[in-house]
Amino acid sequence: MIKAHYPQQFNMRLLAQDDLGGFGGVGEGIALQIAPDGRRILWLAHESAPKNFTGVDVSDPNKPRVIVQTDLPHAAVRSNSLEVSGNLMAVAYQVNKPGLAPAGFDLFDISEPERPRLLSHFDASAPHSRGAHCLWFVDGQTVHMACGDPDRVPRNPKDDQVYRIVDVSSPTRPRAVGAWHLPGTMEGDDAEPPKRLAPAFDSGFRAHNTNVFPQRPDRCYLGYLDAGAFIMDISDPSNPRPVSRFMNSPPFKGFTHTALPLFGRGLLVVSDETVQDDAGDWPKLVWLVDMSDESNLVSISTLPMPPVDVYRQRGGRFGAHNVHENPPVPGAWKSEDYLVCTFFNGGVRVYDIRDPYAPVEAAYFVPEAPAGSPVGSIQFNDVFVDDRGIVFAVDRHAGGLYTLEMTL
Repeated sequence: MIKAHYPQQFNMRLLAQDDLGGFGGVGEGIALQIAPDGRRILWLAHESAPKNFTGVDVSDPNKPRVIVQTDLPHAAVRSNSLEVSGNLMAVAYQVNKPGLAPAGFDLFDISEPERPRLLSHFDASAPHSRGAHCLWFVDGQTVHMACGDPDRVPRNPKDDQVYRIVDVSSPTRPRAVGAWHLPGTMEGDDAEPPKRLAPAFDSGFRAHNTNVFPQRPDRCYLGYLDAGAFIMDISDPSNPRPVSRFMNSPPFKGFTHTALPLFGRGLLVVSDETVQDDAGDWPKLVWLVDMSDESNLVSISTLPMPPVDVYRQRGGRFGAHNVHENPPVPGAWKSEDYLVCTFFNGGVRVYDIRDPYAPVEAAYFVPEAPAGSPVGSIQFNDVFVDDRGIVFAVDRHAGGLYTLEMTL
């Protein structure tokens, strides 16, 4: 067995860690609000009950301070994802059994961060729906999300979440305007069901990240798990349609998570999430894809990974997951030269992609296992970088929030 010692760090140092009052399991929702009084409030969605979301004042990244923490209505729902636009926050709700509620998303007024005020609930509950897993909300007008649709019945229950578009320009009256699913996955489709991955790796054909940027408001960059990544034409939001598709599974093992466009570079960053412990679904990588011709997506490289034979022994998951997505909101760091990524027990790692054909590792931070970790390792789930270069990373199980400084 290869021995390794932790923490490990290179061009990155720990400023602070906060276990969020003993509720340190955080999902894929990290968003920054510049509050009306100038404070920087980091909002975190929890991985599972009992907590819903937590607000942390990170104005001083050396001294993060929890200012509000809310509870979920019951143990069978999670708020894995949230986003902030101005003083509005959208929070996704996914239940663990179809037919339960709440399933969909809430909109909150967070103009007083210590007192979030519920404005509305978008209901996606149905006998075949688990609600919303992941959402995108950056323009104050539209929620894009991976969510069950009461009007669509999946042929296979693993395919239950589709790409949905909801108009929230009237925040108290959210209105569904469009949706798209992979042809062949729903009852009534003319298309044949798609060929599934091997049972050990079949995670389903369903939507995940649904990213839309002001540079191309007519495009959604969509991760669709075992179906790969899509560039979607949403110039008519009532009728989304695919422009192109990037597929790597098979021979790889599915779960395409994020598609992040770098418009100035003509690149698409595609991450595939690892979902099995001990690298059981290795390799799960981050791909650089040439999208200079968006109708013909071509892989040109993958980010170099630390040695799998070392990290598969650490416990829990090892492999790709989230990337900092250059959110077009105040206070967020934006770069087309560097990628900041989470790799579960592989820590937070930063890559220099100025040469997209030969990306190199520029920084990393891998802490020891946080207190209370059920798998014996860090499980960095998501990451957000602010315009000061402060990296905020969250643990999936117990460690809560880590604030880090890059020294590139």
